[in-house]
Amino acid sequence: MTDDQLTVGQAAQRLGVTVRTLHHWDAEGLARPSARSAAGYRLYTQADLDRLERVVVYRELGLGLNAICGLLDDPDMDAVEALREQSAQTEERIHRLQQLQESLRNMIEAHERGPLLSSERQKEVLGEGWNPDWPAQARARWGDTAQWRQYAERAAARTPDKWAELTRHTEKLEDDFVRAVHDGAVPGDVQANELVERHRKLFSRYFPLTRQMQVCLGRVYESDPAFAAHYDALHPGLAMWLREAINESARLHGIDPDTASWE
Repeated sequence: MTDDQLTVGQAAQRLGVTVRTLHHWDAEGLARPSARSAAGYRLYTQADLDRLERVVVYRELGLGLNAICGLLDDPDMDAVEALREQSAQTEERIHRLQQLQESLRNMIEAHERGPLLSSERQKEVLGEGWNPDWPAQARARWGDTAQWRQYAERAAARTPDKWAELTRHTEKLEDDFVRAVHDGAVPGDVQANELVERHRKLFSRYFPLTRQMQVCLGRVYESDPAFAAHYDALHPGLAMWLREAINESARLHGIDPDTASWE
């Protein structure tokens, strides 16, 4: 063994790869030690190490073993063209990673504050009655729940136009609540039940809302001062009517409102 010959372990350490990797490249015929010690151990010569260094560079660039073999051994392979192709693929991966990074940043921000809109844009998109402090209050109250996480993840991907669409559907539903009460609809009748189901499906666009969870939400509508004030401003007693309508719809589906819990 001469000074310019290295064992597998020494070669792996110099190149910054594992012994297992060198054994694999040896088995694939990519880079083999060409010398032997007096004791019969296989050794890498300087020429072997030069080849290995090129293999390491190509692997870091993302080339597969077959492509590397071609670059090293196939005289007909156009090395520049192969590297250009790999460069194009690398740029595409970078673009995808940048998009992923942006999505992750949006998701983190949505987890922290809800809609990814400024306070002014929230009022513009969600209506003058919208309070930009509500998302922070909701996070403080429900931030450790699976539903907040689902809400945040959906909020991260929701554009201002999609928020505006949700607002229009919500306002239309609330108008129909008021109209139903004016028309004399009572909790449990066909009209009330249809409105309750529309409510559940609409709010399931924020997070999956089961009927049991809807019952719990109905309780909040009546008991929470902010929610009660919102609905009762639309029509006196609407908060109580909505809670009772949700309860009657739940009973229709075999759910006892008195024992319903947040799932």
